[in-house]
Amino acid sequence: AATAMRIAAATVHPYRLPLRSPWLTAGASVGERSGCLLRLRSDCDHCGYGDCAPLPASGTETAAAAIAALRSLLPPLVGRAAGEALLRLDRFSDGSTPAARCAVETALLDLLAQASGVPLAAYLDGHPRRRLDAPVAPPPIRLNAALGSLRGASASALLAACNAGFRVLKLKLGVLAIDEEIALLRQLAIALPPECSLRLDANRGWPPAAAARFLQACADLPIEMLEEPLADPDVDRLQAMQQTTRIALGVDESIGSLDSEALLARRAVRRLVIKPPRHGGLLAALALARRAGNAGVECVISSSLDSACGITAAAHLAAALDSRLAHGLATSTWLAEDTGSPPRVGNGELLLDAAPGLGFVPDRKRSFVPLAGLYC
Repeated sequence: AATAMRIAAATVHPYRLPLRSPWLTAGASVGERSGCLLRLRSDCDHCGYGDCAPLPASGTETAAAAIAALRSLLPPLVGRAAGEALLRLDRFSDGSTPAARCAVETALLDLLAQASGVPLAAYLDGHPRRRLDAPVAPPPIRLNAALGSLRGASASALLAACNAGFRVLKLKLGVLAIDEEIALLRQLAIALPPECSLRLDANRGWPPAAAARFLQACADLPIEMLEEPLADPDVDRLQAMQQTTRIALGVDESIGSLDSEALLARRAVRRLVIKPPRHGGLLAALALARRAGNAGVECVISSSLDSACGITAAAHLAAALDSRLAHGLATSTWLAEDTGSPPRVGNGELLLDAAPGLGFVPDRKRSFVPLAGLYC
């Protein structure tokens, strides 16, 4: 049985991935992405991979806390059956280090899906856990183009993204004065083809009055979502603001500070942006997405400039969710280096293949060597 396969070894590869150009948000400028690539090897010589890439601004622990958590999480799992290790994972995790837990859970799920002979998306979705003669590739996943900051945006860049098949174009706001950003958006919208729309992210950059002014000034523009408009959000303010606009408001990094049950029950916003490392793994993220869907709240699966391994895992989650929305997983081109080959993107869609498990293959130049206290 797939669940009886045992964990024979755990190794970790630390990485630092430079970006091709700085990633600007309302609160930061990011020039590189760092983390650890985890590999679990089974007693039948399968390898499962997970990405541990904490980013406190996105709601996870610090890098130091993640490393400490891996040192604690991994040794008790070695020698255990993969299914048992997955069930016992929470005994060794208190929930304060979600990115580390996400990496370990992803690697375990990768092994279990491989042994079952199905892509991870099918395993997550509860399809029969049996080896298939001809596994089916998950459905294509619609993506939004990740164009970075509005400050560096141009009409030619938007048109190039539309010509590449993207129909939703994402821009980061909050890096310029709000009136300047409104003027730039109005100018860019003139060049936008009618079948394309904008997805905007203020990264909690505005006080309520500024956010309200922005929504009123841009009410006629083709904006399909505005993420995190409020610097200090609460459920009441978000609900009141959503009721004033046709634009879907989205909650991303502030989900950890909000009452999520009230947020969903009251439909205070129309969308949640879900990132697996923030929620401790793919299973918790999928459960949240399904709860949101049952409450009438749409979900977008997104990444935080994650490496190829993290993007691939999030893509399987998006495929299992099977949402018709565009997901935020087209960020690999921002990385000058990567942990392996990211999933193929074509005509504005991400394409996973039918390979069992995660389907991630690490860059052969990256060796998995002992990291002090992290070789089991």
